Amino acid sequence: MLTLFDIDRSNRGRKLPSRLRSLWRVRVYMRPYRRQMTRMLLVSLAGTAAMIAVPLVVRGVVDGPVRRHQPGALLLLGVLAVIYGTLEAAFIFIRRWTQSETALGMETTLRRDLYEHLQRLPISFHERWQSGQLLSRATSDLAVLRRFLCFGLIFSIVNSLALAVGLGLLLRLDWPLGTLVAGSAVPIVFVNRRFCGQHLLIARRMQDQQGDLATFVEESARGIRVIKAFGRRQHMGRKFSEHANRLYQTAIGKNRLLATCSSQLDLIPNVTLGLVIAIGAVEVAEHRLSLGGLVAFVSLQTVLLWPIQSFGWIIATGQEAMTAADRVYEVLDITPSITDSPGAVVVHPRSVTGRIRFEQVGFAYPDHDGGRGRTVLTGVDLNIIPGETIAVVGATGCGKTALVSLVPRIYDVTAGRITIDDRDIRDYTLDSLRSIVGTAFEDPTLFSMSVRENLTLGHHDASESAIAEAIAVAQADFVYDLPWGLNTRIGEQGLSLSGGQRQRLALARAVLGRPRVLVLDDPLSALDVHTEARIEAALARILRETTALLVVHRPSTVVLADRVAWISDGTIRAVGTHSHLMATIPAYRAVLSASTREEVS
Repeated sequence: MLTLFDIDRSNRGRKLPSRLRSLWRVRVYMRPYRRQMTRMLLVSLAGTAAMIAVPLVVRGVVDGPVRRHQPGALLLLGVLAVIYGTLEAAFIFIRRWTQSETALGMETTLRRDLYEHLQRLPISFHERWQSGQLLSRATSDLAVLRRFLCFGLIFSIVNSLALAVGLGLLLRLDWPLGTLVAGSAVPIVFVNRRFCGQHLLIARRMQDQQGDLATFVEESARGIRVIKAFGRRQHMGRKFSEHANRLYQTAIGKNRLLATCSSQLDLIPNVTLGLVIAIGAVEVAEHRLSLGGLVAFVSLQTVLLWPIQSFGWIIATGQEAMTAADRVYEVLDITPSITDSPGAVVVHPRSVTGRIRFEQVGFAYPDHDGGRGRTVLTGVDLNIIPGETIAVVGATGCGKTALVSLVPRIYDVTAGRITIDDRDIRDYTLDSLRSIVGTAFEDPTLFSMSVRENLTLGHHDASESAIAEAIAVAQADFVYDLPWGLNTRIGEQGLSLSGGQRQRLALARAVLGRPRVLVLDDPLSALDVHTEARIEAALARILRETTALLVVHRPSTVVLADRVAWISDGTIRAVGTHSHLMATIPAYRAVLSASTREEVS
């Protein structure tokens, strides 16, 4: 699994420009919403213009009707101020309405693309990465990106323009005071510069720790039976507290940093405002500035306080978005290694006879960095004629599961090739290959949906009769006794069912649709001998029409096979009937004898 330490180590060399590039790449998800984004920007600018115009109206009120005692003109300017205020409120409403649709649309599109990409990535990727890290990228990181793209980005443009226009108006109202306000930008830039470097690191650390915490919670939920059975509730609670406290300390540090920056960004313009009032009062007393001009200057400077103070939030949101984009593209930039080859063909399953040939096949599991790791299989040769059932037998760790996993391309061979009907399986499209090959594994995976949806996962158009036949073959008639029959939701990972029931459902799913090739990795290990015997009798009828590879541990299951392949040290040492191998290979006899003793005990 890829841990937080590994992620931190892999990102130590990633500088700010690389994170900026990651954020820049997200712009492709903004393209379908260019009109909405443009409308949002224009409406925001209009609202800001209305807000800035109010202080200028105030100057007209003070220097005109108030000083000259003209009540009629005062009413007119008051109505104008109300109009500006109403326009500002209307523009804010339009902006927020548009923002919600645009933000959620971009987030949904990006989340869908990320999920689809995860589905294309090989099993070796998912074996290396923590599920919580992927979950946090698909949820919290995308929410951070959405918040910046539709709020932080818009406000950074609008507030920058507001400050530029506002500063120009301040200089025009009174250039000495305007120069003083402009000079206050120097300490603000210094504060922001220092804040940026520290916040970027702590934001990344916090997002990674959220992924670690999500992983721990998910694993604890899935393993709740084991935790309770071993009485480790308090131990796991302490482990959770360690993860939660680590995240808590990081979050406190992040908020402390943000609070320090925000307080400084509040202090600098407020001190400047105090100086403006003091100096402006002197200028009014010396008739260098009108009273209305001072009121307008102070009002306008007050209006600009929010754009100045918001830069801390905008910078924080932008940096979090950069690290979020960096984390998301860590996944999106991984190229799927098992894909359709150029010119891959689509075939109908019924046109395939099911002849399988392994030709000098070698396989090595990918290492931590995605390169070639430990070699599992070398020089495997095996020829299976259509309709034949081959049992693969060997000691634990000899490569049986790896061998059968190569047929549906869960992994790809690293040497040699596998053919079906004399065509390299890499020359079939993945969808075609996996419609040809049905699979069931020792550790069945079921989803939090109905029994029917789990059964028809690979055959959505399966008829009721085909479903009933598959259930009968797998001796899974218990599904009819569930509260809502086939429409009963079985819960996450199928934990509401026993291990044997889960295996039977997985087997029914594999045989549904009568695949031309059937790969079964010891799918009956959790069953009692009586249920296993009934399933084997029903399965024997299916296997007569199907080419099958069975990973076998129980001697009773070997009787389903026409021939047995004995695998040792990563290669097939002998192929023959069960009786022949029992008589000629002591190691084969010892493995099955040990399995028999385990069943009896």
